[in-house]
Amino acid sequence: MTHSLLHSDCKMLAQSQFLCKSLALIPPPSPVLRSATRSLQVSSSKSIRLPYLSSAVSVSRGQISRAMASKYPSEPSPTDLDRFAAVGNALADASGEVIRKYFRKKFDIVDKDDMSPVTIADQMAEEAMVSIIFHNFPSHAIYGEEKGWRCKDESADYVWVLDPIDGTKSFITGKPVFGTLIALLYKGKPILGLIDQPILKERWIGMSGRRSKLNGEDISTRSCPILSQAYLYTTSPHLFSEEAEKAFARVRDKVKMPLYGCDCYAYALLASGFVDLVIESGLKPYDFLALVPVIEGAGGTITDWNGNPLLWEASSSAVATSFNVVAAGDSGIHQQALQSLEWQ
Repeated sequence: MTHSLLHSDCKMLAQSQFLCKSLALIPPPSPVLRSATRSLQVSSSKSIRLPYLSSAVSVSRGQISRAMASKYPSEPSPTDLDRFAAVGNALADASGEVIRKYFRKKFDIVDKDDMSPVTIADQMAEEAMVSIIFHNFPSHAIYGEEKGWRCKDESADYVWVLDPIDGTKSFITGKPVFGTLIALLYKGKPILGLIDQPILKERWIGMSGRRSKLNGEDISTRSCPILSQAYLYTTSPHLFSEEAEKAFARVRDKVKMPLYGCDCYAYALLASGFVDLVIESGLKPYDFLALVPVIEGAGGTITDWNGNPLLWEASSSAVATSFNVVAAGDSGIHQQALQSLEWQ
């Protein structure tokens, strides 16, 4: 276990070093954010390649700054995706640095209006990411779990959707199965997604049209065409409403093994081929949009309970409504799960 974590840590450190040498990721100085973003302050102007990306691209500091300031009026190109992924990795680095400072430490916990907990780590991690996005993509919008819509315009083609700590209950109880979720939407469709577990130093990244990766290595879901052989995860059986609970039970009673308590980490395990099915109810857009490119890029399927794609048009007036989500590593059991849910 120690050797595995050390190997993973080294790979992520190398990835961050490549990133910092190539991108001018310098958030505006702030007493709140300075410690969380100090590692991203760079001055190099040398052009280098980014080998950790699926399609390496040679960029320089001046080139990346001009490109990031543009509005990308057409469909994002492979080069655009590489730039977005580079900033996505920087966001995860900054968020993780904040989160690790508070994990298993004493701090205040506040209940939001919906009675879900929030901590200073959630708030500071989101602010660290917001600062980097606005510095590099001033025309992009942001929708964060903690602060909602941030953009001078009422809508935008590109919207970053952030959940600094998905699984705050796991975080405050010292269980490292929470994660930072980072999604980039283009006209409502998630084209980039990251699941970052900052304690275990594991990072999943998915991009439209590319194979998903875990710490730089290709991943894929596993074959499990029969529901009776499936390992099923959900965060908690107590999070379903009455009708949703009945629907979930119809699937739960048919699988080989129902398991509980992984938050977003269950979807990451599904993308890596260790879990077959994840079913949840009442998720907000910031809870699932980052999962879509990761799971689809690993060969899996993720939809709502009627089999519809998970899309959300973010804007200044948009409401973060609840979705019912089902993810499967094998298309066969995805269809069987939908049939068993019988959701209308």
